[in-house]
Amino acid sequence: METCNETKLTFLGTGTSQGIPVIGCHCPVCSSSDQKDKRLRSSALIEHQGLKILIDAGPDFRQQLLREGVDNLDAILITHEHKDHTGGLDDVRAINFLTKKALPIYCEERVRKSLEMEYSYAFTEYKYPGAPEFDIRVIDENPFEVVSRSDPSKRVSVIPIRVLHYKLPILGYRINNIAYITDANRVDESELAKLRGLDVLVVNTVRKQRHISHFSLNEAIAFAQLVGAKRSFLTHLSHQMPVYSELEKELPEGINQAYDGLTLNTL
Repeated sequence: METCNETKLTFLGTGTSQGIPVIGCHCPVCSSSDQKDKRLRSSALIEHQGLKILIDAGPDFRQQLLREGVDNLDAILITHEHKDHTGGLDDVRAINFLTKKALPIYCEERVRKSLEMEYSYAFTEYKYPGAPEFDIRVIDENPFEVVSRSDPSKRVSVIPIRVLHYKLPILGYRINNIAYITDANRVDESELAKLRGLDVLVVNTVRKQRHISHFSLNEAIAFAQLVGAKRSFLTHLSHQMPVYSELEKELPEGINQAYDGLTLNTL
């Protein structure tokens, strides 16, 4: 049973924009029978103080929530506007139907404008019946609170973390003692103070070789060691990495691969 100070993290997806297996690929990773090598697009669910907060809603949103038995959310935090992080938002309709409320979605102004184009039918004055209901709440780098939709006395503080996805400024998020950073290849020193005292750091890496917009494996490891969280987990992995069982042997102590369905509990 979750205690009042406990924070629970569930990895809904841990793959890149193509997921694993990749369509038409027969490499060892895509052909692996190990379920830990099956990766949906990256997303995570954080539960704290009774609230359920989703980070990113990619194309596998529906499948991920069904798999984990999630039928309600208090908010969705969007890291940036790329399709593998926003492509499932139409399925918010199901939660709208169950709760009879628009779902709060927290994102930057640039991302809001992108969503208005991508989901124009959800923003028109005269909506088609059944269109998703988004309650867009524009944020920046300042901390904000997510309030429970069922019990307004319950609320959770969220600290945005500014990172760079090549030249695109995007957001990671810290909730309690967990920080989640995806699609980044640079985090300025000024943001490191927000990452002190973590129990869990989640950070992206795509492959061993350098990448234009994501941390390489060595870069992700170095960043995790710099932050110094008690435990660090790698996400957004591609099929250019070794299979899960082989890569796990290469990682330093305290750093592991995340995999779809992995659940962590911290105090």
